[in-house]
Amino acid sequence: MWFIVSAMVTRILSASWLVLACLTFAVPALAQDARAGREKAKKCVVCHGKYGIAVAPNVPSLAGENANYIASQLKAFKSGKRKHQQMSIIAADLEDADIKDLARWFSLIKVVATPPDLN
Repeated sequence: MWFIVSAMVTRILSASWLVLACLTFAVPALAQDARAGREKAKKCVVCHGKYGIAVAPNVPSLAGENANYIASQLKAFKSGKRKHQQMSIIAADLEDADIKDLARWFSLIKVVATPPDLN
């Protein structure tokens, strides 16, 4: 019985170290994606604002949006599945890595909502 418990503990600890090692290497990679995205987003500033808060009422804000959603929309513009005069042109030149980096950058921007005081 002791051997079985010992083997289970060893497996759990081994798995824990594997998860920790993956996270240790993944966090810098995610930060790198965001840094690259921040650089690439300089092209987006005109319409979507410096930090992803749109400057025009007919332009969506990207700050704090889900990364998967941003990526899927950029891919839709790139493929022609979704059409917009400017976004279709901009997305056509994006590589998959560019899309991932942009999505990561905009998703990491924190947006704070303050409800009105109605008292």
